Amino acid sequence: MRYTFAPSKIVCVGRNYRAHAKELGNEVPAEPLLFLKPPSAVIGHGESIVLPRESARVEHEGELAVVIGRRARRVRVEDAPSIIAGYAVANDVTARDLQRKDVQFTRGKGFDTFCPLGPELVVERPSPDAAITVKVNGASRQHGHLRDMVFSIDVLVAFISDVMTLEPGDVILTGTPEGVGPLSPGDTVEVSIDSVGTLVNTVRAEG
Repeated sequence: MRYTFAPSKIVCVGRNYRAHAKELGNEVPAEPLLFLKPPSAVIGHGESIVLPRESARVEHEGELAVVIGRRARRVRVEDAPSIIAGYAVANDVTARDLQRKDVQFTRGKGFDTFCPLGPELVVERPSPDAAITVKVNGASRQHGHLRDMVFSIDVLVAFISDVMTLEPGDVILTGTPEGVGPLSPGDTVEVSIDSVGTLVNTVRAEG
């Protein structure tokens, strides 16, 4: 069903695919590595990712998004499915040069338009065998499967809810497979997840 994404917060999980952690020269964390994107970063299917003038290298990161359905705190792993409203496709757009420069992730992940979400909310959970792929101008960049996550969807929901109260509409981005790469003005980015959908966004320079 069509859905307008208006989360109070977007909780992201870093290095949740081993191959992606390796490609960036990082170890897989012993527990979920969390960071936040601001709600102002959200754009929808068909809208444009804007490359900010502050960054010389902005990259795509295709991800499964989990949308929370009801207010919850300290959820048990086995109860996590009961608070999930559905699933969508996301692109955790990242100014990689600024992420590396700052060490922490807020600026590199937080620019306006850096969280495309859509194209719709799907209630049924995708299979662990579902493929997640990213194409830029029709050329394959990223490919993996949801089963490759280090920490599962339910483990992530429970872990995050131990830290902060989850509100209806909140979004959890569950990590990206290997193959992240740069975006340029004029590009078209397609993020696809089997049984969830394909999120398409164009890319333009600021101004």
